[in-house]
Amino acid sequence: MRNRSDDDLLLIIDVQNDFCAGGALAVADGDSVVPVVNRLARRFDHVALTQDWHPASHSSFATSHPGSAPFESIDMPYGRQTLWPDHCIQGTAGSAFHPQLETERAELVIRKGFRTEIDSYSAFYENDRRTPTGLAGYLRERGLRRIFLVGLATDYCVYYSAVDARRLGFDAVLVEAGCRAIDLAGSLDAAWAGMADAGVQRVDDLG
Repeated sequence: MRNRSDDDLLLIIDVQNDFCAGGALAVADGDSVVPVVNRLARRFDHVALTQDWHPASHSSFATSHPGSAPFESIDMPYGRQTLWPDHCIQGTAGSAFHPQLETERAELVIRKGFRTEIDSYSAFYENDRRTPTGLAGYLRERGLRRIFLVGLATDYCVYYSAVDARRLGFDAVLVEAGCRAIDLAGSLDAAWAGMADAGVQRVDDLG
């Protein structure tokens, strides 16, 4: 039974095979978010998904920088960039949504990271913090004002999406039961602090 407000949206971030068990950039316990996300999605009238969608030669891949290793950081024209294992390559099984994720009721899928020269964590902006995905305009035209966030990973794409939602004037609620983190070199603690500073509400679950 749905009991969310008409101006609420559940934003499901990157619940894709490469971020789950056996994937190229697996998040520890990532698969466990799927039943939680499915349960929550049934309670919302409005649901949107994001999908990491990289070309094979994406500049955020360590393999695009000879001599570099995954999880190192380098300077890019738009700032510091963590280098990742090749993941979520367009059209591959790794880029597909988790097979148990219920996507039928999603009203929108935002693909991000498809520009070769720039990475994209946030559902709202590329990593230059200026190039929009169009999600904010969509939400405003639909009259959607409060964003509940779940997905992978808490300290990267969920974090950046939540902070950008607040920066753009939306209410943002992170549902911890539906998220898991990478926690790379203190990234999770930094994400929690950043979200608190931005005014993101943090709840264990939705009762």
